[in-house]
Amino acid sequence: MDRRDFIRSTVIAGAGLGAASADALASAASQVAVAPSDRLRLGFIGTGARGQQLIDACRALPGLDVVSICDAYTGRAERARARSGGTAAILPDYRAVLDDRNVEAVFIATPDHWHKTMAVAALDAGKDVYLEKPMTYTAAEGLDVIAAVDRSRRVLQVGSQGPSTAQQRSAREIVKSGRLGQITLVRAAFNRNTPSGAWLYPIPPDASERTVDWAQFLGPAPKRPFSLERFFRWRCYWDYSGGLATDLFVHLATTIHYVLDVQGPSQVVAAGATHRWKDTHEVPDTIDAILTYPQGFTVTLGCTLNSTGGDEGVHIHGTRGTLHLVGNELRFSAEPAGDDNRWVVRSWPEALERGYYADPKVQAIETPSSHLQAATPAGERWAVSGENEDVAHVRTFVEAVRSRSSPVEDARFGHRAASCAHMINRSIREGRIVKWDPDRNTVATA
Repeated sequence: MDRRDFIRSTVIAGAGLGAASADALASAASQVAVAPSDRLRLGFIGTGARGQQLIDACRALPGLDVVSICDAYTGRAERARARSGGTAAILPDYRAVLDDRNVEAVFIATPDHWHKTMAVAALDAGKDVYLEKPMTYTAAEGLDVIAAVDRSRRVLQVGSQGPSTAQQRSAREIVKSGRLGQITLVRAAFNRNTPSGAWLYPIPPDASERTVDWAQFLGPAPKRPFSLERFFRWRCYWDYSGGLATDLFVHLATTIHYVLDVQGPSQVVAAGATHRWKDTHEVPDTIDAILTYPQGFTVTLGCTLNSTGGDEGVHIHGTRGTLHLVGNELRFSAEPAGDDNRWVVRSWPEALERGYYADPKVQAIETPSSHLQAATPAGERWAVSGENEDVAHVRTFVEAVRSRSSPVEDARFGHRAASCAHMINRSIREGRIVKWDPDRNTVATA
């Protein structure tokens, strides 16, 4: 099967959590017989909306048991226990999850500022780790996570789902085939225009100092007075998050790095500001960034919380064609064949014009509109779907754990994807070009 046939073969009917309820999928998974010795016992640290989506994904796969849960808000912990099957223990502190000998692997879906501390502690406790993106709160933390993986010899997978999807695997095959020609530019965007898209999530009516463990939430962050807004809308604040860059640009960087099989940029320059959400956000609500890659291409990333207009997704521009990843689709558009210099040549003496077009070398490279166009399709479009992306990414993690192999999105991959976001934020906040230090494997200090 050639690569084009492979791509076409992925056009199948949609499936996964979008096509069936989580309970139905969990019921189906429970019918699959798995030997007790092959079952994997999981602990969940952080069971907000994202953590509970991951619980649903785990329930859709056979042989996974959620045995312990920890969250700083009791309401979420209780809902997560019910959603995971009703038997998991609710533990008051993440360290209790790591001390639980029944737990073999942990899922960490906490605010960004906790990621490194919890991941390193989990690895040192002998647990395999599924760590939500971004892998780190700062670029320097990435080296600590990598070192912990190396010394513990445990599996760590970062939770940006794209590389586990049929869409991105197919896109990677197209790029490898050379069909796009020389790639010199990638444009990517991710836009929103709702309060929830701007992380202004509803706050549960029962949330209070009685039901929220504020000290557990803060952890290594600066000490501040109790705030429900900071607890439930933490992405709006620099203390806990990198905002747009660490939430959304990390997904785009992950896609680009995986599909193009590259590690990261050599330098970044960015501009960002808070134009609309001034009363609620410390972080920018609009960012544009330019990333330069040593392989010879430029990436532009754009994001706003103030409009859904524009062309979203990832556009990979090559000299022979452009590949667009958007939603669950792949769209290929070929470059026009040849060249058309008629507007120039028509200014020559008429005899020279006729001689120009009579030259076989010219006929080989030019295709004026009066000539037959090359027989390359102007555009192709595939709806690439399959297993739900969360289920697929959890499956990738579980397979790595069981085979004791390294997943594609391991700590080194996650470090470079997260570092794109950290470089962007640093460029905005310091007003300068930020460079990568390849010798130190981190962001250059100046």
